[in-house]
Amino acid sequence: MTLKCENISKLYGDTAALSHVELELGRGIYGLLGPNGAGKTTLMRIMTDLLEPSAGRVTLDGVDISSLGADYRARLGYLPQELGLYPGFTAEQFLLYIARLKGIERESARRQCGELLELVGLTHKANKKLRGFSGGEKQRVGLAQALLGSPDILILDEPTSGLDPAERMRLRDVLGALSTRSTVLLSTHIVSDLSVVANEVILLNSGAVIAFDSPANLLSPLRGRVWQVSCGSEAEAEFTGRYPCSGVRRDMGVSTLRLISDEPPSRDALEAEPNMEDMYLWYFKR
Repeated sequence: MTLKCENISKLYGDTAALSHVELELGRGIYGLLGPNGAGKTTLMRIMTDLLEPSAGRVTLDGVDISSLGADYRARLGYLPQELGLYPGFTAEQFLLYIARLKGIERESARRQCGELLELVGLTHKANKKLRGFSGGEKQRVGLAQALLGSPDILILDEPTSGLDPAERMRLRDVLGALSTRSTVLLSTHIVSDLSVVANEVILLNSGAVIAFDSPANLLSPLRGRVWQVSCGSEAEAEFTGRYPCSGVRRDMGVSTLRLISDEPPSRDALEAEPNMEDMYLWYFKR
């Protein structure tokens, strides 16, 4: 199974939200990373056939998804940034409603709803009204509805939003199990999640793909360029004004900084192993 973006562009008036995007996705987990306004949500909406591109096309195994229509949507699971939940529905009622929209037969829908609520850790809330759910619980209901019908393609827009660390770990486990048989594309602002879960990461900036590679390969250019520096509070402002800083830890008047520089920022700077936050600064903020 191959999902391809072929020369995708999207214009809003004179503004280009996407420009000549070329991607080829197979089975596995792909992270989509970029600053606000980079075009991530626009790209995902085009890939779900909810938004028409200004140029180019998305194909599944060589066939334009716009011509596949319902057959494509039957193979697709989608979690948008803002999922419209009905507060008067219970979690089970909402999933059954979505299953009906997807054309899933009633008995299969009931079985899947029970299995998915267990998968996302909400069995005990199956009959509770959604209006009483926390943000993280609503997000888990959203993930469950996206998984209805065992989709071949799963597109998740900011799925970790509102999740606590334990819930994010549960999500990583769920996606890991799916990745052997499905294409999973997810965007997130929690870049550290991608180093654990993503096989490859797509970097999108100003509507264009600037890199598409494994986390290890994206981190490679930063080796020998990430430094740990300890200093007082007065020197902290000087260092962070001169160098990109991906992290600060303060303790008893001493600041420990992670700085990105081609050369050691100070004589006592210690070389550090690069991480995904460093990578984000390197590609988007330099």
